[in-house]
Amino acid sequence: MRTALVYHEEMTAARLLWEDPECEIERPERLTAALERLQQGGLEQRCLQLAAREASEAELGLVHSPEYVSLLRGTQALGTEELRALSGQYDAVYFHPSTFHCARLAAGAALQLVDAVLTGAAHNGLALVRPPGHHSQRAAASGFCVFNNVALAAKHAQQRHGLHRILIVDWDVHHGQGTQYIFEDDPSVLYFSWHRYEHGRFWPYLRESDADAIGRGQGRGFTVNLPWNQVGMGNADYMAAFLHVLLPVAFEFDPELVLISAGFDSAIGDPEGQMQATPECFAHLTQLLQVLAGGRVCAVLEGGYHLESLSQSVCMVVKALLGDPAPPLSGPMVPQHSALESIQSARAAQAPHWTSLRQQGSSPILSSSTWSPEERPSPVSPGGPKFEAAEAQTSAVLSSLLDQLHLHPTPPVRTAVALTALDAALVLPPEVLLQEGSAPQEETQAWARLYKALAQDTAFIALGKVLHLLNGILDGQVSSGIATTPAIAVTLEVAISHGLSHRAQRVLCVAVGQLDRPPDLTSDGRTLWLSIRGKEAAALSTFHVSVPLPGTTGGFLSCILALVLPLAYGFQPDLVLVVLGPAHGLQDPQAALLAALLWGPAGGRVLVLVEQESPSQLVGVVGRVLHGEAPPILGPFSMASPEDLQALIHLRGQLEAQWKMLQVAAPS
Repeated sequence: MRTALVYHEEMTAARLLWEDPECEIERPERLTAALERLQQGGLEQRCLQLAAREASEAELGLVHSPEYVSLLRGTQALGTEELRALSGQYDAVYFHPSTFHCARLAAGAALQLVDAVLTGAAHNGLALVRPPGHHSQRAAASGFCVFNNVALAAKHAQQRHGLHRILIVDWDVHHGQGTQYIFEDDPSVLYFSWHRYEHGRFWPYLRESDADAIGRGQGRGFTVNLPWNQVGMGNADYMAAFLHVLLPVAFEFDPELVLISAGFDSAIGDPEGQMQATPECFAHLTQLLQVLAGGRVCAVLEGGYHLESLSQSVCMVVKALLGDPAPPLSGPMVPQHSALESIQSARAAQAPHWTSLRQQGSSPILSSSTWSPEERPSPVSPGGPKFEAAEAQTSAVLSSLLDQLHLHPTPPVRTAVALTALDAALVLPPEVLLQEGSAPQEETQAWARLYKALAQDTAFIALGKVLHLLNGILDGQVSSGIATTPAIAVTLEVAISHGLSHRAQRVLCVAVGQLDRPPDLTSDGRTLWLSIRGKEAAALSTFHVSVPLPGTTGGFLSCILALVLPLAYGFQPDLVLVVLGPAHGLQDPQAALLAALLWGPAGGRVLVLVEQESPSQLVGVVGRVLHGEAPPILGPFSMASPEDLQALIHLRGQLEAQWKMLQVAAPS
């Protein structure tokens, strides 16, 4: 489970040689600040460190024209005034005598990272590079970008490694028009971009950055644009975009590799983006992407100009790639009205091309901008007095995150397994702790006196192990675990009560199979009970939801992405209990995916309970996923049945008023 970190100090050589307020924010300190923070947090030392190499001119030719490469090569011999004059021929670009070398290192770093991941030398990784790349086109620099690093990485993965399906996720705050142009007619590359748009009033001021720009020819539907039409988008907006637009399409596309254009000008404090998403949000986004493509995720730095916000966000992504739990998301999980309008437009534009969006019932597309280049709306500028006033709030938020990481460090044990009997057929990574201890006898006996079923020898022993594991999770010594028990219903009831009385303020219980909600469960909003494989779809209360288990891959994914995860992130639990009860009906890959996706909302604090008679293969696959392995693929995508689809739409309609993360369209 190695994470590669690709970097070269010579990428800091290029810098602005003249006065230019637009370009001065792209400076070498962006890299040095991020690297220093990685070193201070001990993260660089945990990575496989690779020194970036230069991309060859032949490799640059995978995307860029020979004439353009030749032009850039010639900048090495130009003087300052000549460089300034050439820079003026492009939009928001500056050249330096070292630009060609730096840009070749940046492109080479992306290629090197892809090679490391696809050859198995690393599981995932980050290329810490500058100049950025996603605005660069075949024969033009743009927006600080010289060579399109991520586009080159995708082409390289196709040509050298024979990949057929590549997902590019561009979470930079600017539209990556260069990447879009390069792949807009290519159905083998799915390109997703969210970006500050403001109805065309924000750079790069392009009509084709709107939601209805979906690609050309065979590539129609493989460009997914989600334009933000207001500033101030936060954690709830970003998570809603992933759950309701990107992930349904991505699972249906089934990529073999995920490339992230990781721009952090979309994070809080950045003068370009003016958004409110906090650094830990990017850890959650990364974790969600790690369930795709067998976990083969390659992040490549794009923008990010607030040094503290940038460096903390980079650290959050690297921690996620390393397998560390993400801090719980801060702030209310309520998407903004404008964000829901953008999500609604993107879903409607893409629905004709993706079954996963059609089956969830999309709303009509909102009217799009219809201006021509000559009628382009007046631009808006980053920064300004309102942004300056928000800097104090940004500093407080970033300082609070550092305090949280200090007070709640990563648990020393990632995953523990508590079994009443060890099965020789059980296969787990060697780092997984096979728990031998039990809770104090008097603690176990106190619970057993309340439940006769727990007084039996095997059930009593299992309860002691479950309580010991649960205490480790709640005390911060263990991140997550899986336990077997012969009395699963009463053991679950004890686990809920014990969790609520020991540190956990809110417990999410996802019960799969023939399990009833405990009658004595509190109704004070501290427990959310979600039953999968219920007899019917019903919201019995705000905190008691039941849904039948869907019978197809598409139905199962819709249930998880459109119901379970929005409820989980909206509830913001301190502990997640996943219970696979009698006749749960989940296939091993489904159980693994459920556990993997629920690892995020509670900061990794997940306890999975399974019946003692469960096959060792199920225990093994769930244990490996909790330990950081990507879940097995579900199999071919198949559409949800009409009954499952209707159940989902019915539940969403009942619950949207209380659980805003379920919304996929702006209220009228």
